[in-house]
Amino acid sequence: MIPTPGHPRTHDGIGAVDDHTGQTVVIIRRRKRRPEIAELLDALMTKHPAGTVYLVWDNASMHADEEIEAVVRGAAGRVVLLSLPTSSPWLNPIEMLWRHLRREVTHCELFTSVSALIAAAVACFDQHNHLPWGVL
Repeated sequence: MIPTPGHPRTHDGIGAVDDHTGQTVVIIRRRKRRPEIAELLDALMTKHPAGTVYLVWDNASMHADEEIEAVVRGAAGRVVLLSLPTSSPWLNPIEMLWRHLRREVTHCELFTSVSALIAAAVACFDQHNHLPWGVL
């Protein structure tokens, strides 16, 4: 929590969890829209340069777009998209990481700046990637 008079300045975390290793790819941006989702897909393709990437995600409207389809097509058949049933966050491993972030980093905390909050979040994700099964 950051004391913000007027309009709060927000940032969103967008991420994915490798179901085999527990490793994450997380990006933090000012908005969570289709271009940022496409950026996450690009980051996943960079992290996994070979083989098939199975991406299981919810039915959020931002997941269905020409920009997203362009990234999927650009991956030359390496991405398989699987949609979760509506309202089923317990099936999505990234939800456990978001819950851990809220509990360990942001719950009842007052940060002096947005930068300090983002740094704490990034440190949490880095720590998780060193010991992923401690959370998931």
